[in-house]
Amino acid sequence: MIRGVIFDMDGTLLDTEPLYRRFWVEAARELGFPMEDRHALMIRSMAAEKAEALLKREVCPAFDYHQVRALRRERMEAYVDNHGIQPKPGMVETLRICKERRLRIGLATATPEWRARKYLRMVNAESYFDAVTCADMVARGKPAPDIYLLAAQRLGIAPREAAAVEDAPAGVRSAHAAGLYTIMVPDLDEPDEALSALCERIVPTLSGVIDYIQTNSTEKRLTNGQKC
Repeated sequence: MIRGVIFDMDGTLLDTEPLYRRFWVEAARELGFPMEDRHALMIRSMAAEKAEALLKREVCPAFDYHQVRALRRERMEAYVDNHGIQPKPGMVETLRICKERRLRIGLATATPEWRARKYLRMVNAESYFDAVTCADMVARGKPAPDIYLLAAQRLGIAPREAAAVEDAPAGVRSAHAAGLYTIMVPDLDEPDEALSALCERIVPTLSGVIDYIQTNSTEKRLTNGQKC
């Protein structure tokens, strides 16, 4: 029986992944690096050191990850400040039901805390969370398990008492490695067979997470990779 739910943010609760993809590519090309949309997809939720190595390998050896990331952040923040940010369908209802069932609610995101809280405030969701855990609080980011282990600890529950909700491969691997029941809500691409095997459920929208929360205490958990 789960006692808490830990959510990824970008692509899971907030519809921000298209913005990350857009501004990674725009920033890279402005600085002279031939980055493509597919490269931005590869690094979703990935720890900086792993993303840097991947982009040097896939884009070009001279790729300046930190310079491009700084410019991407500047461009994206200006856009968000002017245009706002959109929640994923079902976000508020999912968080509300978690709260009504007295589940502990956590966030495990690669986004720095100040920006995560800013984005949550923009969609009136910050007050739902009992703890916000970010990649800069741990030694290793996703796909390592560190962030989910810390998130569960900060909620005062064991990993096997928590469900994780993720949209990206790196996040699924992180939550599974930490021992959480992992629910995937694919955002930009569908999981392959290997990734599916790591999931408790794979659902098309957050409404599937609501179903899991409502039935988990009375129904047998689904086998790995089963879709609803």
